[in-house]
Amino acid sequence: MVAKLAVAGLNKRFDALEVLRAIEMEIAAGQFISIVGPSGCGKTTFLRIVAGLEQASSGRVQIDGRTVNTPGGDRGFVFQQDSLLPWRSVLANAMIGPEIAGAVGDKERSRTLDLLKLVGLGGFENYFPRQLSGGMRQRVNLARALAIDPEILLMDEPFSALDAQSREIMQTELLRIWEQGRKTVLFVTHQIDEAVFLSDHVFVFARRPGRVQERVDIALPRPRALALKRTPEFVNYVDHIWRLIENDVRESVLHENA
Repeated sequence: MVAKLAVAGLNKRFDALEVLRAIEMEIAAGQFISIVGPSGCGKTTFLRIVAGLEQASSGRVQIDGRTVNTPGGDRGFVFQQDSLLPWRSVLANAMIGPEIAGAVGDKERSRTLDLLKLVGLGGFENYFPRQLSGGMRQRVNLARALAIDPEILLMDEPFSALDAQSREIMQTELLRIWEQGRKTVLFVTHQIDEAVFLSDHVFVFARRPGRVQERVDIALPRPRALALKRTPEFVNYVDHIWRLIENDVRESVLHENA
């Protein structure tokens, strides 16, 4: 069976700086995958390579057995910052992907309105970004990525700018949305508990050059509620991943502050 996303021998350098080394990864269709690791370990660079926004120095990325190295409609990207256009309404922002693809008919508009309802923004289609909270803006960001109906959803720390309470609510909302469509998701985060709560598997990256230190399989039942975070099983996963990266995180912080 061909993996939905397969990464083999992936390396990345920026001149003399080695950022990623020998990344290997196979992801089945419909899985929710998170990547964690210390700052500077190449998580975002890896995501950008999968998105086709950055070129690998060597190795390959394949989707359904097809090698990819440029952006495509089979991948939707949710950035850390929402980057909404302030002069466009919620609906107009969410329609940017279909517009670029040259598909802006009644069918696409109706589907995008349905997506806004799915992310909890039904009735807000005529609002403007300045009228929305941070969490609502990220919901628009998610709807915009889903509007192109991607096969793989790439998410780069999408909740990092939110306060702790909003972040937890958005985690449950993301799982609700994912359960309905079961897109293949690749999610980058610094928050270990967020990765464990959301994911089927967590790939732990080592300090630069980024390497896959371990794949942690999360055998927690779905659907998941926030109360799961208080269970011993959940805490054990978080503790295990933290032990894997603790020394790297400490070295990374000390190096940055030196």
